[in-house]
Amino acid sequence: MSEARAEGSAHLYSQITAFLNFCRLEKGLAANSLDAYSADLANFKDFIGDCKGLPGTSEIRHHIDNLYQSGLSSRSVGRHLTTIRNFYGFLLREGEVATDPTEHLGTPKQWQTIPKYLNLQEINRIIQATDLSHPTGVRDRAMMELLYASGLRVSELCKVGIGDLNLELGVLRTTGKGNKQRLVPVGKTAILAVRAYLEAGRSLLLKGRASRYLFITARGGCLTRQAFWKLLAALGRKVGIFHGLTPHVLRHSFATHLLEGGADLRSVQIMLGHADISTTQIYTHVMRSRLKDTVEKHHPRA
Repeated sequence: MSEARAEGSAHLYSQITAFLNFCRLEKGLAANSLDAYSADLANFKDFIGDCKGLPGTSEIRHHIDNLYQSGLSSRSVGRHLTTIRNFYGFLLREGEVATDPTEHLGTPKQWQTIPKYLNLQEINRIIQATDLSHPTGVRDRAMMELLYASGLRVSELCKVGIGDLNLELGVLRTTGKGNKQRLVPVGKTAILAVRAYLEAGRSLLLKGRASRYLFITARGGCLTRQAFWKLLAALGRKVGIFHGLTPHVLRHSFATHLLEGGADLRSVQIMLGHADISTTQIYTHVMRSRLKDTVEKHHPRA
């Protein structure tokens, strides 16, 4: 390897490290987001290999083409490209590059298919499958009700603090991506389920111990994302919903049912904690369906 290429490769590595430190310390990104950024940029660096300087537009385009050829979905390729855009935006602000080489790269078409969601009957079957004869089942019922009522991310649900939910006002405070806080209204059914858990579940699980988290394990610790995934999968198997059931499906269901009920896209964006409304627009299939129904119902020549 030539000295110039070795220096270029080392420089790219140091800039990636600086960007990840910026995301962690100044932007306050969650560990999951940092891991995704780190993996995407490591993949980018490995593909680029040894370079004399920072990769330009042609190298980035070649990398994106290679991701497509490797069989990644448009959504996954889009995520990789977003990571690289954010990286070069950082370099531009730091004066490491004079222009942004990603500026004229097209964004892959994403969300070709409608996000998977459940109907209300399926949601009710999952919730009713929880076993209320045990404290953990009372907890599980409260978690399912709260997740469907608020559209939280699973990481947000697991980290809800005992003081984050105001039962009297029906408002939940949560901290999402980028360490941003938001307030989410919570309906009466979920409030009743959480009250039942606090009265007949949580104290039995704690056994005199203290915890700042609302949802805890039998050992008194915070329920993890992985544990909740397994819990939801088990409930799905119990009621015959096997394929692709994840916490995010309940989040999709929350948003879809809100829009079907007449909520506007901007309100749903705020409740989901999306920084950009373009992310929320994956649910426009519901809006299109409702517009069609409106025309058919009210237009004289429909």
